[in-house]
Formats: sequence, C-alpha cells, structure tokens
Amino acid sequence: MRAMRFERFGGPEVLAEAQVPDPVAGPGETVVEVEAAGVNFGDIKQIAGEQPDGPYAPKGPLPRIPGMEVVGRTADGRRVLGHVLQGGYAERAVVAERDLVAVPEGVNAGEALAVLVQGLTAWHLLRSVARIRPGESVVVHAAAGGTGSLAVQLAREFGAGRVIATASSEDKRAFALELGADVAIDGEARDYRERVLAANGGRPVDIVLDAIGGPVLDAALDTLGYLGRLVTYGASARQPASPVAPSRLAVDSLTVAGFWLTPLLVRDGAGGAPLEELLDLTARRRLQPLVGAAYPLGQARQAHEDLLARRTKGKLVLIPRT
Repeated sequence: MRAMRFERFGGPEVLAEAQVPDPVAGPGETVVEVEAAGVNFGDIKQIAGEQPDGPYAPKGPLPRIPGMEVVGRTADGRRVLGHVLQGGYAERAVVAERDLVAVPEGVNAGEALAVLVQGLTAWHLLRSVARIRPGESVVVHAAAGGTGSLAVQLAREFGAGRVIATASSEDKRAFALELGADVAIDGEARDYRERVLAANGGRPVDIVLDAIGGPVLDAALDTLGYLGRLVTYGASARQPASPVAPSRLAVDSLTVAGFWLTPLLVRDGAGGAPLEELLDLTARRRLQPLVGAAYPLGQARQAHEDLLARRTKGKLVLIPRT
C-alpha cells in the first residue's frame, strides 16, 4: 500500500512517499480502509522526534508512518472514526476496536476527524480541566484553528457568558465572530492585557485556553480574576513562558493547568460519552467543525508546512485515494 513515512527525524522535508506492506490486525484490532487521515501538530512533533522516550511516544524503529486519526471502512462495512498512535498516513491502518466509534449519518470525514483530537481536546479543556460554569468569560487563543474554533463553539454551548477569541489576522478574527465569539482581538503579547480587559468590559476573565505559550501565556496570566483558570495545551510560539511563583497564584486563588489528550486516550480509549456528544452535536448541526484544506496523501509535507506557517484554518486532511 501507499504511505507517507519518515526515515529520520526532522521537519516536513523528511516525509516521503513509499510502498509498504499491508498492516495486519492483531487480537482486538481491525484494519480500516482509510478514507481520510487527519493532520495535527502532534504529527509534526512525532516526525521531529520530540519526546521520543515518553510513555506515550510511538514505539519501534525508523522508518515510521505518522498520523493519529483516520476515518474509513472496516471489512464488515462499518464507517468508523479511529485513533492510533501512528500509522494514519496510509491507505490502510490498524486500529484497536476500543479506539473506534461509528460515524453518524450526515457527518463527513473532515468533520469526524476534527472532533477526535481537536474536538475532544476542546471538550476536556472546558469540562475536565477548566470546569466551566454558566456565565463565565472564556478567552480562546488561536480561535480560527482546529481546536480553537471548536472551543469557541463549545464554550457557547456550555453556557459561557462571554467568549473572547484571539487570532492573528483580520479574516481569522472575522471568522471567530461567525463561530459565535462575542468579540475577537489580536492575540499578540504586546498590549495583550489591555485588549482582553477591554473586550471583557474592563473586568478580569475567568478562563483562558492557551495553545501559544511564551510571552502570550505570561500576558494571559495577568488577565485572570479571582479563581481564574489558565489551561495550557500547546506552545506554537516555541518560546518558554516565565516561571510562576506559587505566591502569585495564591493572591487571587488562580490555577494554571496543563492538558494533553494522548495519555487520556491511551488510558481510556477514544470512545465514550464525550466523543459521542461531539459527534451528536455535529450531526444535529449544533457544532460545526471547521474543515480546512484537503491534500492528496503525497502532499503531506506541504500540509505540515502550511500548518507550521499558520496559513490554515480548521482541520487539515489527507486523502489516500483521489
């Protein structure tokens, strides 16, 4: 079968198309004929060799096939959404049965892929970590991206009183407003605090969801009110944030928390109530996952380059057969 793989760690340039043996399912697994594979920042970290020895890192020698999520058909005809640690950038992938979920009628491949990693991340950021309460103000960084666009919508669905989106360009900010944000502002670190407080009527905010890190995270911490929560789940700025003294958090009873979806999926599987809720909301059009560009499988390198350059909006997908 055709697949995109890497023989050494590096940037997008290490991805290359290859003919590889068909995967073989083991006990509790099934082979999925891939209709579409999702593209994630986690894939970029995978080929860069970041966290190569972590407990949730893909195992085995190089070369490897990246890709964490697929939509396709099983041999018995089921149309499914599946999570894998690696192997998604291919015409066929082996998925554990506990990591498969049926795709409802009316939900297309791109939408289903968007609610697996990005959608579940947004759900857990708001529900499990920030523990959003009705009426609270929520700031969503990178609101035009895959996770951010879903977080804006879910914050509204979960009863947020005010949703403030940040994005890097005027068109992305306009898009965030279309998604349901009350206001959309520039997310740069300079004068960040003043913009956020102004967007919230001069008041501190309750929740910040941050995927940028560095100076933006530092600035966001200064916008939190009493019992405010900042959740970090990415570092696209690729700069370290400043250390935070516990005494600074204690003054206003602030929480700084982190979230990474992969350990949760490894522990519990990809199925369950949150994913079912997301797919149901999508099927009923209460949630509109943003589907961005679709690339032929052989253009996976270009997809990674576009994602790194922030030239994209929404979920990027690879199509094995065009």
